[in-house]
Amino acid sequence: MSEEPRIDEHGRPEPPTNGSEGETLVGFLEYQRATFMWRTHGLTATDLRRSVAASSMTLGGMIKHLALVEDYWFSRVLLDAADAEPWASVDWSRDRDWDWNSAADDSPESLVTLWSSTVERSRSAVDTALATGDLSTRAMRAFDDGTAPSLRWILCHMVEEYARHNGHADLIREAIDGSVGE
Repeated sequence: MSEEPRIDEHGRPEPPTNGSEGETLVGFLEYQRATFMWRTHGLTATDLRRSVAASSMTLGGMIKHLALVEDYWFSRVLLDAADAEPWASVDWSRDRDWDWNSAADDSPESLVTLWSSTVERSRSAVDTALATGDLSTRAMRAFDDGTAPSLRWILCHMVEEYARHNGHADLIREAIDGSVGE
């Protein structure tokens, strides 16, 4: 039986403390996604283009990058779907960091819309995989060595991806307006 998610003071759903393995993994991913949106919420286009120290990393680039990562792992790898736009039209050989670099030309609203729509597709992909299998369900697209990651592996990888970038987002956000994470 699922427990009702608790929402913290920043609007983030706390992961279940007694959920199934799937509920716990998805709960931690949702918490990391919400943390990322909390750290980037309410910023201007100028703020989203700002980097700190010697890094060229920006919050806008991070939003677009995480949208790409969501689509890649859940749509492309898990479901073997074709690349969606804007990714399908990118010449990655010209700019392998296009997701990061092109974000400077995007409005905050378009970045958040892109990210939100990919997260919704990702949630749907997870629901589809769980409806026909379990966390050991293998991705439909294999790695170059022929192995295919499980849904469990993809979810853990995505928690790691968000947790790493949430640390970056904390540093950049603090430099922008002094707002600190936890």
